[in-house]
Amino acid sequence: MAGKGAKDKMKGKAKQATGKITGDDRLKAEGRMEEAKGKAKDTMGEAGENIRGTKESLKRRTERS
Repeated sequence: MAGKGAKDKMKGKAKQATGKITGDDRLKAEGRMEEAKGKAKDTMGEAGENIRGTKESLKRRTERS
């Protein structure tokens, strides 16, 4: 499954490439920001999954006791 930030990362890379080709520093910066936004979304999604996994593990452990 693709991360939640995959779309933002792809758009960011495209903007960076377009900015590089056209010499538009602002567009390159926008692309970097959008890519960072996508990476942050992925990181937050992974953290949420880890928290849910830990919660379930603790729940099973207490049910066995």
